[in-house]
Amino acid sequence: MKIKKEDIINSLSLVKLPGDSINLIESKLIKNIVVFGDEVIIDLEIKNPSLQYRKKIEVDILKIIHQKVYKKAKIKINVSIDKSKTESLNTKPKIKDITSIIAISSGKGGVGKSTIASNISVELAKMGFSVGILDADIYGPSIPLMMDVENMKPLSINEGDKVKIKPIENYSVKILSIGFFTKPSQAVIWRGPMAAKALSQMIFDSAWGKLDFLIVDLPPGTGDIHLSIVQSLPLDGAVVISTPQNVALEAARKGISMFTQENINVPVLGIIENMSYFSPKEFPDKKYFIFGKSGAKNLSVDLDVPFLGEIPIEETIREAGDYGRPVSLQKNTDISESIRQDPLFELLDKIESLEKENKTLEVQLGKLTEQLIPPSQMSQLVADMLIKNEGLTVLRVENIPEKPLFN
Repeated sequence: MKIKKEDIINSLSLVKLPGDSINLIESKLIKNIVVFGDEVIIDLEIKNPSLQYRKKIEVDILKIIHQKVYKKAKIKINVSIDKSKTESLNTKPKIKDITSIIAISSGKGGVGKSTIASNISVELAKMGFSVGILDADIYGPSIPLMMDVENMKPLSINEGDKVKIKPIENYSVKILSIGFFTKPSQAVIWRGPMAAKALSQMIFDSAWGKLDFLIVDLPPGTGDIHLSIVQSLPLDGAVVISTPQNVALEAARKGISMFTQENINVPVLGIIENMSYFSPKEFPDKKYFIFGKSGAKNLSVDLDVPFLGEIPIEETIREAGDYGRPVSLQKNTDISESIRQDPLFELLDKIESLEKENKTLEVQLGKLTEQLIPPSQMSQLVADMLIKNEGLTVLRVENIPEKPLFN
């Protein structure tokens, strides 16, 4: 079927921009449309660089063309970012030597945000990355307990003409928390500006060194501290944690809305559903959906945000947090085994196995090489072998050039 360009334009006029009342044609985001038979190429220039914004537009374009024009149309969408518009929204400078900063957030407390943040940090460190975790939960810091460093105190060090805080390190993760500077039984009663200033010092006046990832464990909800962090830190993305029940989901929805506001504009990497179900040891195949079923998954579909997975209610997870040894460090538990079954970790295991085999082969090859006869002695060896053979006479043996067998 031959598609007409006019039909494509008419169909795109029915697509509204996410969170706006104007359509794609009115917005002038469409820079070019090319039609070849049943193939359509659309050049799109957007102002919002967040992943969910881009994916939402792409999905809507594909859907409307297949519905209104031709359901078998082959559509290619080339998306570029209007940098002149995004620079004003993203003027936060990168922190030196920190590659990526990821915020772990939740709309309300008690959903397991800090537990997941600590395990993400440990798992990234196990994969070979340089990782730091900042406990930004001023009023309820729990990372020191979960990382088994609650009795430790950071030191100050000199970096040039500045005095900086040296993070505590455990499980190959660098850790800073307001909990290091207060007594365990002491409540932190600070107003927003004071709390924001303390966080700013832990972020910018600390000797983090070179990090691949800085995980920021945000306080629950949305407020002054959140606004200070997201507007001062160059966040590369946020992960939202929720449980399946409606109360937590409504709070998570508000949290996602905060990140996608134009003056904040932090990409939401996805939603994790914690406490999804309970399976008793006696009946491991039986699932009890205590807080509801697939609530966060449905929310991710509704908001067009990636669903990253679900975590069951497990006693080992709770015990690991209480004893300061994240469950990601443990072996031979249901949770640790399920983590290791992830395709990424299967690939890492395979790479590790191949590296071990490679080292074994190198040792074996080294031993065989020691037994090889140098080229300079090869002529005499051939001559000796031929003389010993029955009735053969050596007429001439040329020297074998001393060249390496492999380049």
